[in-house]
Amino acid sequence: MANTRAVLDAEEYPNTEVQKNRVLTLEEWQEKWVNHKIAFHQERGHQLLKKHLDTFLKGAKELRVFFPLCGKAVEMKWFADRGHSVVGVEISELGIREFFTEQNLSYSEEQIMEIPGAKVFKSSSGNISLYCCSLFDLPRANIGKFDRIWDRGALVAINPGDRKRYADIMLSLTRTGFQYLLSVFSYDPTKHAGSVCNIHCLEKVDAFEEGHKSWGIDYIIEKLYLFIEK
Repeated sequence: MANTRAVLDAEEYPNTEVQKNRVLTLEEWQEKWVNHKIAFHQERGHQLLKKHLDTFLKGAKELRVFFPLCGKAVEMKWFADRGHSVVGVEISELGIREFFTEQNLSYSEEQIMEIPGAKVFKSSSGNISLYCCSLFDLPRANIGKFDRIWDRGALVAINPGDRKRYADIMLSLTRTGFQYLLSVFSYDPTKHAGSVCNIHCLEKVDAFEEGHKSWGIDYIIEKLYLFIEK
């Protein structure tokens, strides 16, 4: 049990030496898509988001919603179908194309002049725009400000040494009165909130599955946090 606790502490508190030294390159993320190693993708969408969607949206209309490290998240269509404008960023072009194909959405693509080699894929309806580039290059594209950010594991996926820079980018993309919804596994986001936001834990659920036994742990908890600007 002591070893189990050590593993969980490393995931929950990213400033440990174990986490500091963890680095996953952009190329390795792209390989995950090519090799279909995308167990993080939820085909039915994120059920905790669905449950708390009204709390997150608060009845607002025509919001701008940002999806960092969006993959092919089906939740993007949930927001678009409600009349909101969705912008995502994803390093895998394959993941972006699969999103449009699987959601039966026609789209166009164009180069992003400000970011060499990057592209933006836009739905024909105009309310979904997905940028294929590194999230850290995205500010150069001047994508504007957002009312809502749905972070389903993006903060956790970012290499620990880059998390402060990631948080700075997220804050730079927010409008006054923004809300930021964060889903994490066994992680304490209060360390990153500072004095900017009030934090509400909406729900904690048991996310342990049979496959997690190979990690040497015997439980894993998913937590959904809502950050509201003070």
